[in-house]
Amino acid sequence: MIKYTLRRLLALIPKLLLISIIIFIGLEALPGDAVTRSLTPKQLEILSQEQIEEMRENAGLNDPLPVQYFRWLWNLLRGDFGYSQSTGSNIAVMLATRLPYTMELAAWALIFACVLGIIFGFIASTHKNSIVDYGCTAFGVVGTSVPEFFVGIVFILIFALHLKWFPTGGRMDPRGSADFFSRFPYIVLPAFTLSIHLMASYARYTRGSMLDVLNKDYIKTARSKGLSETTVNLKHGLRNALTPVLVLVISQLPALVSGVVIVETVYNYPAMGSMVLDAISASDMPVVMITTMMISIVTLLASTLIDIVTALLDPRVRLE
Repeated sequence: MIKYTLRRLLALIPKLLLISIIIFIGLEALPGDAVTRSLTPKQLEILSQEQIEEMRENAGLNDPLPVQYFRWLWNLLRGDFGYSQSTGSNIAVMLATRLPYTMELAAWALIFACVLGIIFGFIASTHKNSIVDYGCTAFGVVGTSVPEFFVGIVFILIFALHLKWFPTGGRMDPRGSADFFSRFPYIVLPAFTLSIHLMASYARYTRGSMLDVLNKDYIKTARSKGLSETTVNLKHGLRNALTPVLVLVISQLPALVSGVVIVETVYNYPAMGSMVLDAISASDMPVVMITTMMISIVTLLASTLIDIVTALLDPRVRLE
């Protein structure tokens, strides 16, 4: 198993290199360059062509493309992410400031989705063809179909503006309190909005997995021994049904990361999502490149983690 895990981790290296090349070439294919994109139209009118060429030379933009790529890659490996063209801020500092906020939001969304999704799926499977089952099934269809920005707007209208249970957006208490209990009301609506799609998927998948397990022979044997229905469903049914659900949870991590961008914008949550959108609006390519690279890394790690978990659960995978 250790050798298999090492092989999967080593396979990440060429994939990451290929992704970095695609990102870098995509940047070079855009109109202009790092110098012209960092200057305003008024500055471009004032500066002469010689001055612009001198700035390009100082920035190393006249070097061959492979030299520029390896210099950029070496800086990434050293932790030097460069500076934002629109704000002049250090990108590493921007990430260190905003990334924990996004991770906190994503963690709560994943907790809500896993707990409630598995509970809904379990209840639907143990009440097959009942009103409860039809309700959970309808929730699964609607939850996976409705876009997250629409869910966010509805939640704001109902729970923030009408019922006034939660704030409409932001992340921190205006009075300046930064403790967990002061922050949590600002997390609830964005986290639930982000979790709805995942929750619906987990509920549908848990229901299907549970129904499949409940038809197994060992479930019939457990019932024939006189065990209570609750014990059979929880100890013998749910525990075995959660194995494929765990793989689904890991596979949905990239969707969780992409959904954060939309949800943070709807709720004006100052984290990675707003930083990415601001960078795209301002054509701030250094920030776009770094954030795109990070999303790619998360996606690849999730894919590798799926392979490792599958190998742990099924030894035949390691033999293959």
